[in-house]
Amino acid sequence: MKQLWSPWRMEYILGEKTDGCVFCLAFLSDLPADKEHLILYRGQHCGVVMNLFPYNNGHLLIIPYEHQETFEGLSPDALLEVMALLNKSVAVLRESMNAEGFNVGVNLGKAAGAGIGQHVHLHIVPRWEGDTNFLTTLGGVRCIPESLEASYAKLKEVWDRALDECAGSKGA
Repeated sequence: MKQLWSPWRMEYILGEKTDGCVFCLAFLSDLPADKEHLILYRGQHCGVVMNLFPYNNGHLLIIPYEHQETFEGLSPDALLEVMALLNKSVAVLRESMNAEGFNVGVNLGKAAGAGIGQHVHLHIVPRWEGDTNFLTTLGGVRCIPESLEASYAKLKEVWDRALDECAGSKGA
């Protein structure tokens, strides 16, 4: 018998269901709710959030604010910001979590595995040598060794520091 301990899922299962797109609703929320929605960064056209149901610790999503099913419908500025945030996210994950590699991808549509197919988003999954071990290989179970709250605090600190350094260099 396989058992996977994930106590945070009960809140999702029993919690109040919202109408509408969870991504759009998260970004419409007030800034003080960013931690609740795991929002690390709000840009001009896109934001960066932690995946609520991660494949690995530090699994990030870059989400355009425009509610589109594919990248084809996004503005050129939004597309450019997606790629800039990809680079920034990789740098933050390297520094904060010592990530050794990354899986980056998009699932376009439900048939391609998109859990939220109506709003395009880019996944960034940090990887470490040996992170696929006997639990995954033999048991088909993924072990997430750190809470979302602890990962959020670690990532948010490095993300904010990187933004402060960037703003400081522009003023010099």
